[in-house]
Amino acid sequence: MSERKEIKLKVASAYQRDVGRGIVRIDRKAMRELGVQPGDIVEIIGTKNTAAVVWPAYPEDEGLSIIRMDGTIRKNAGVGLGDEVTVRKADVKEAKKVIVAPTEPIRFGRDFVEWLHSRLVGRPVVRGDYIKVGILGQELTFVVTATTPAGIVQITEFTDFQVSEKPVKEVAKTATLGVTYEDIGGLKDVIQKVREMIELPLKHPEIFEKLGIEPPKGVLLYGPPGTGKTLLAKAVANEANAHFIAINGPEIMSKYYGESEERLREVFKEAEENAPAIIFIDEIDAIAPKREETHGEVEKRVVSQLLTLMDGLKSRGKVIVIAATNRPDAIDPALRRPGRFDRELEVGVPDKQGRKEILQIHTRGMPIEPDFRRDKVIEILEKLRGDERFRDVIDRAIEKVEKAKDEEEIKRDLRELDERLYDEVKARLIDALLEELAEVTHGFVGADLAALAREAAMAALRRLIKEGKIDFEAEHIPREVLEELKVTRKDFYEALKMVEPSALREVLLEVPNVRWDDIGGLEDVKQELREAVEWPLKYPEAFMGLGITPPKGILLYGPPGTGKTLLAKAVANESEANFIAIKGPEVLSKWVGESEKNIREIFRKARQAAPTVIFIDEIDAIAPRRGTDVNRVTDRLINQLLTEMDGIQENSGVVVIGATNRPDILDPALLRPGRFDRLILVPAPDEKARLEIFKVHTRKVPLAEDVNLEELAKRTEGYTGADIEAVVREAAMLAMRRALQEGIIRPGMKADEIRRKVKVTMRDFEEALKKIGPSVSKETMEYYRKIQEQFKQSRG
Repeated sequence: MSERKEIKLKVASAYQRDVGRGIVRIDRKAMRELGVQPGDIVEIIGTKNTAAVVWPAYPEDEGLSIIRMDGTIRKNAGVGLGDEVTVRKADVKEAKKVIVAPTEPIRFGRDFVEWLHSRLVGRPVVRGDYIKVGILGQELTFVVTATTPAGIVQITEFTDFQVSEKPVKEVAKTATLGVTYEDIGGLKDVIQKVREMIELPLKHPEIFEKLGIEPPKGVLLYGPPGTGKTLLAKAVANEANAHFIAINGPEIMSKYYGESEERLREVFKEAEENAPAIIFIDEIDAIAPKREETHGEVEKRVVSQLLTLMDGLKSRGKVIVIAATNRPDAIDPALRRPGRFDRELEVGVPDKQGRKEILQIHTRGMPIEPDFRRDKVIEILEKLRGDERFRDVIDRAIEKVEKAKDEEEIKRDLRELDERLYDEVKARLIDALLEELAEVTHGFVGADLAALAREAAMAALRRLIKEGKIDFEAEHIPREVLEELKVTRKDFYEALKMVEPSALREVLLEVPNVRWDDIGGLEDVKQELREAVEWPLKYPEAFMGLGITPPKGILLYGPPGTGKTLLAKAVANESEANFIAIKGPEVLSKWVGESEKNIREIFRKARQAAPTVIFIDEIDAIAPRRGTDVNRVTDRLINQLLTEMDGIQENSGVVVIGATNRPDILDPALLRPGRFDRLILVPAPDEKARLEIFKVHTRKVPLAEDVNLEELAKRTEGYTGADIEAVVREAAMLAMRRALQEGIIRPGMKADEIRRKVKVTMRDFEEALKKIGPSVSKETMEYYRKIQEQFKQSRG
């Protein structure tokens, strides 16, 4: 047998779409050197040997001499990120028999074994390998306990595949396949920093010795609940192959004198004996609160003990303390100095890209069935034109899709034409669905997205139970029913109704459902709002390119009922931002300092969930001219508001919109550029705008033929949007009253039938106009015009 070529490559992490598929990616040069083709099997030699299917590297990895593999393959090869492995073409035999065992007890039937076997066909395995399989959002881990023949074997359809009843006995505590870096989404930068500060000193303490510096002793992770702080600590311990000791804050506490400190000392002693080790203290604010603010003797002693132990960490870089909290300001300041917790890392709320990564992780093993909408499928096929694998079939595929009657036919045609093409289109459709979900899940943290995926899977399950396909009494669920379990787009949107974003639980946050079309008239105001809010959020590069900063705040003023609140909601919706609505007076509190704290909290939440529009209605209630309030409460509030608005960084994605009908009593400091940059008058609508408003409000109203909206717009001088809405409602009520008296409307009638039989006439509108008068007089409008002039002069 000729000598097999070997090359050395550096280990890098896999991309989300490759995790759990048993594949590695290497560049074309390495493939040529090894003499392998995509789909061949290579042997990977680290501290242990394993095998994987080889795929070509992504274009950006060409020439970097790296091998991308997921955490499972790294564990099987006994290597970490950045380590070097030897790769060669594998000598593979067909597996006659393979036995796997779960790592924890599970119940299963014959159908499950067949289903698992079908998932693993084509996968190369070695005795001792770990295999992760996703089932409805849950991951099960199996260990290959025996293979016939020995060595590297490939599972085929004819392999005698068995699953042991008994779970495998763990060889060592760290041998369980724990959390890997690929199980954490949306925290790339944080992971990078954590690896530098924690993994490097644990693996290569000599680097720090050479530099003559002390490696970090402690790292404090802080951020809202559910963002992945505990997960991150577990992943680091697992990837660095370190001994991991977890302490949950409250567990340490004991009512007996000296016992809490004794427990802490034992933990640190165990860590030093088993170095390299990581001590993870979750909820550290429970055991190390500020000493001057706590009355308990125990807490003070525990803080002192913790300080002493962290100062006494001798073994260089071999023991690291990681702590997590969502209340960093509640921790004793003595812990937060260099030499104890050297670094503090914020684990924040994920952005859109992060949310997509997290969804990819939680839907890894999920049987998602995306919508095969014709336009979407054709768009994807057009993009695949340049792909050499499908060059011959693309035109035929597009032709078939255009002729297909429904989604089922589209799927069938693509499958018959080319199974690989169908798989690629499906994968891209799933990707587009996750992208869409990432866009609508503002403010969701990792834990919320995990719950969303779980709820969607449960919705799919519920559907099968409703259809009577799943029998609770049955011993086993048949395989064909398992095959039918598909999670659809509808299931995800069903789940969205149940899961709330936990980063914004205390502040009611919504993405409003008002669009520009729902607001009649006011074109100039809409344009100004678009420029001030939508553009900075949608085109931040344009502002950076032109060297200007977007407005921080906008004040809408004008008579009541002209649509100020509606405009704020529409701008939040159109710019896909979150919306925090504050009614001025509800911020006020009778306790000193509480009102200012409320304002601080609102701005903090807004920054976390950016892009956010903070809408302060009736802003004159909390920001009147300073010196007018005897109790000085509003003075302090204004000061807090001014500081917060000054503290909004450029391009932070937070915009403040204030609304008032008394702009003359507002504090002048708020109205300067840099705070409320734009002062926009929302006037009473003119005739053209009134006609638009009538059209908006009569969209769903069944009008008689004699109704002339132009005539109504002429006759409603001085009416605001709210007045016009009231006129339409009153006219419809009059029509309803008449229909009930004449017996046209009967109980149990359908809405469509009522729309056909009952019409709102011009006479109803005339009656309504007699009841509802205009709320804006000429004098009122004159008053607002004068204020507008004053504002222009003061800024001119």
